Amino acid sequence: MDFRDQLKNLFPDHEEQDFEMPEEQFKQKEPLVCKFEKKGRNGKPVTVVEGWEGSEDDLKKISKKIKTTLGIGGSEKDGTIIIQGDNRDKIMDILKEMGYKTKRVGG
Repeated sequence: MDFRDQLKNLFPDHEEQDFEMPEEQFKQKEPLVCKFEKKGRNGKPVTVVEGWEGSEDDLKKISKKIKTTLGIGGSEKDGTIIIQGDNRDKIMDILKEMGYKTKRVGG
């Protein structure tokens, strides 16, 4: 007699139902840091978003959303997103719409 049979004996009126565990939603603890850099990039301005604590797949989704919304290039790796040009305000607005806290660093 397995566990299900024992439960049926204890609770004969109970109907068994399928149950799915709800998927846990990721929450960012620290705000994402949005800063402007030109140093070490041959004078080309870029916006760097640092401080990502989630998975690389989620980072790629966020980066793709920013790049397609603004229509500009960029890349992502090791928890940072690098976007071409000085677009801190626009990127911070997009991240706030997605539900992330942001912090502006630099002038």
